[in-house]
Amino acid sequence: MTIPKLDELFNPVLEAIRKLGGSASISELDEEVTKNLHLTGKDIAEAHNERMTELEYRLAWARSYLKAYELLDNSERGVWVLTTKGKDVDIVDPRQVTRFVRGLRKGKSNKIVAKDPETNGSVGILEAEVILEETWREELMARLLELASDSFERLCQRLLRESGFVEVRVTGRSGDGGIDGVGIVRLGGLLGFPILFQCKRYRGSVSPSVIRDFRGAMIGRADRGLVITTGTFSREAKLEATRDGAPPIDLLDGEQLLDKLKELRLGITVKMIEQVSVIPDFFHEI
Repeated sequence: MTIPKLDELFNPVLEAIRKLGGSASISELDEEVTKNLHLTGKDIAEAHNERMTELEYRLAWARSYLKAYELLDNSERGVWVLTTKGKDVDIVDPRQVTRFVRGLRKGKSNKIVAKDPETNGSVGILEAEVILEETWREELMARLLELASDSFERLCQRLLRESGFVEVRVTGRSGDGGIDGVGIVRLGGLLGFPILFQCKRYRGSVSPSVIRDFRGAMIGRADRGLVITTGTFSREAKLEATRDGAPPIDLLDGEQLLDKLKELRLGITVKMIEQVSVIPDFFHEI
């Protein structure tokens, strides 16, 4: 089975979010849809660009179309929910949704213009959670990929500190199973436990072997790990990270990394009108 077209994903997305209780994060929603599509590993891993797979690209646009059609909505934290209208709809006619969204005109209030992935023509749609031509995301990813390995590790160190980790150290030792550093998470200001982390400035998909090697290096040193990448994680890598009976490993992919940098205002400024700009000097100074 090949990757479904954009309009063929509308109903699978609605079915998945209903199954997940009416709300879901992007990763939860994408995973649920992927399971139900019964695609091959090759189909799932097919890259659209260095930031996401082709399936993730089409799912992002499917969510945007369904939001424009007022069946879905999303919060600033990336949680997608069924609207009141969406709860009353079991199945949609993909052609009707497509015609409606493409009929929206540029320049109307509360609308933006983006490139339609099916026709490559302009289409006005309501505010989307992912606009794949958003210049700040493209520029920020380009800046990250230009960083030297040690600079990227220091950026991840800063990100963890800003996220509440303490005693964050970058080790940078070669032949250490990919462990780049360690930080301590505090619970209630009383208890602390170490988290080992790995930083992968990557143009592609992280494989399950990377997760297995990292976990092997963790043995006897920490009970939990974190892998941060500018790329994506293959479905097999995600399954390996949460494999039963093995120490869990949390994953932060490129899209989540961009969102986290924006949230923490690291190398990013956000004006009140939500105009996002990248700060080039920030990356030169790391």
